[in-house]
Amino acid sequence: MTGAGDGLGKVEMKLRWDPSPYGEPPRHLDIISATYSAEDPHGPPVYVVHYESRSPDGTINMRRHSETGMGFGFVEDMVFEFDRLSSRYGRVVAGVAIHQNTGPRTFGEIHNGGVVVLEGYRQLMADDFSGIGEATAATFAEFVRDSSGAWRFREMIRGFDSGDPAHFAAEMGRLPG
Repeated sequence: MTGAGDGLGKVEMKLRWDPSPYGEPPRHLDIISATYSAEDPHGPPVYVVHYESRSPDGTINMRRHSETGMGFGFVEDMVFEFDRLSSRYGRVVAGVAIHQNTGPRTFGEIHNGGVVVLEGYRQLMADDFSGIGEATAATFAEFVRDSSGAWRFREMIRGFDSGDPAHFAAEMGRLPG
């Protein structure tokens, strides 16, 4: 863990949800992060990390992945190592998308869902999806490199009606409006 004004070091984003009721298709949620250049922090992402990928330098990784929500507690876990992330990157946005391949699903249909962002034992934020019930994807966290080079966290809960995780990854870092 970093010291009190050093900025963020190793951060985790964890996701949980209950499995589908018996006889229904699985509910599949994914943590997705997009990394932006320091020169264009609101432009297109330089790279995206999700369940089938990791960052090119290994600083952002999916440690745990679920396609059903089955398991105890948090069933997905993405790790961000900001203390190792190259200075050419200035912003990372992290969110969650619901796969729509078994029919339309929104966060309002996800039972016992939630996301938490931690640095070590320090909770940076937690959310239960109650404010984004009509959305199919949402951002929850924005990490920005400040002028000293230290990474800072900002809660950024914004719902999207993206339809699919690939579309969400392309739009998640845009400015609202």
